[in-house]
Amino acid sequence: MKQLNSATLDIFDALSIDVEASFTKGLPSFSIVGLASSSIQEARDRVKSALLSNEFKFPPLKITINLSPSDINKNGTHIDLPIALLIVLYNDKINLRDFYVFGELGLDGKLKDTSAIFPLVLSLAQQQCVKKILVPASSAKKLSLIPQIEVYSVENLYEAIEFVKTEDKTKYKYDKYRFEHEFIEINSSRYYYTMDYKLDFKDVKGQVIAKRAAMISAAGNHNIIFEGSPGCGKSMISKRLPYIMAPMSLEELLEKAKLDALDLKEPSFIPVRNFRSPHHSSTKASIFGGGSRMAKVGEVALANNGVLFFDELPHFSKSVLEAMREPLEDHKLLVSRVNSKTEYSTKFTFVSALNPCPCGNLLSDIKECRCSDIDIKKYKNRLSEPFLDRIDLYIVMNEVTKDDIAEVSSNELHNKVLKAFEKQKMRKQKELNGKLSDEEIRKFCILDDSAQEVLDRAISSFNLSFRGINKILKVSRTIADIDDSELIEKKHILEAISFRKR
Repeated sequence: MKQLNSATLDIFDALSIDVEASFTKGLPSFSIVGLASSSIQEARDRVKSALLSNEFKFPPLKITINLSPSDINKNGTHIDLPIALLIVLYNDKINLRDFYVFGELGLDGKLKDTSAIFPLVLSLAQQQCVKKILVPASSAKKLSLIPQIEVYSVENLYEAIEFVKTEDKTKYKYDKYRFEHEFIEINSSRYYYTMDYKLDFKDVKGQVIAKRAAMISAAGNHNIIFEGSPGCGKSMISKRLPYIMAPMSLEELLEKAKLDALDLKEPSFIPVRNFRSPHHSSTKASIFGGGSRMAKVGEVALANNGVLFFDELPHFSKSVLEAMREPLEDHKLLVSRVNSKTEYSTKFTFVSALNPCPCGNLLSDIKECRCSDIDIKKYKNRLSEPFLDRIDLYIVMNEVTKDDIAEVSSNELHNKVLKAFEKQKMRKQKELNGKLSDEEIRKFCILDDSAQEVLDRAISSFNLSFRGINKILKVSRTIADIDDSELIEKKHILEAISFRKR
């Protein structure tokens, strides 16, 4: 029996599997066992065609391929290459014990990249299961960004066979690829960013307070809601937010690329955070993930370390809005099904926009509101107090006038965010201010005497909950960082309180 190492993807995490092959006397046949999906069962025809079209002999034996452990569902076409190598080298010694092998075979024997290979290798590297990998040449560049693994690449089945047989494998080794983006180095760690703003805040006229709030949200990863009449710029500001957010670590960039691959997109290593914007008619399963047999990735998982934007917030179903409370509070979500349990990390910035009433004209100085008091109350009541209590910044926006001008650009806002980010990391915070734990709030959110007096009065005046107090402290900490202040001062607390929902 011969064996090679490979892996299969269980939603987010890779599970190592042994690809085993046995060759016994009997009627010639080729079978794959071990709970293999239809995509793996189809490998029989791909492998057979690739071998025969390249003048390799197909053994006239009973061939059994086992994917072990046999009680785990396996899927993906990336297991083609290990199966083909085990068959074509059935008479030769295979010494790839330290390697994991991935690759889809074309009918002509050429090796192809698949969307599963990058998340598989990244997950194995995070689990410290893999040191060396053999992959198609088209996969090598992006995989070489993953630290602490050696990438060996081949173009086709011929090269893969030669790779196995040769002792000196250095000529197949792919050099490490390095990011060419701008970065800042803090405490020996690099954080990458780009100054290329495809959507710029200079396009947004007026709305000084809303843009200030957007900068605070970006600097501290704070959840934010924009309320205003149609056309006042709520969506414009929201869509420009990812371009001024905090720079990304290597781990965050790799995680973003992994999420791109899981969403069947080509992984992007541009240091701009993901922006997910599900429609208000989206199902609960599409937003949170799920499925009757096997849980699938939802929007809250794909928005991790990025932005999750809900436009027309009150039109989302009540069940979706209430279910958002857990990922907003705990920054993780457990999806349980009969056959699987999956925990997602949900450290996204939640951004949403809503009209002040069903017709949208309640705050307008020009148009007349057509809604009754009952309609407005029903519309507002779609957002429960526990849900709103998880929002850090609530902004009411005015209508745009002909005198409004674009006063600030994304570049100016981003520079302030970078300085605030540097202050947070210099304090050796693992998370940005918006995602601090209760213990970290006590450690990093230090108030001077006048600020403490203001906060005490606010607690009694507004009957603030424990969560509400922490929200004010976290927002004021970010405002202080933007002002380059070590302590939270009175003006910082006052501004943070002004962003509360009234």
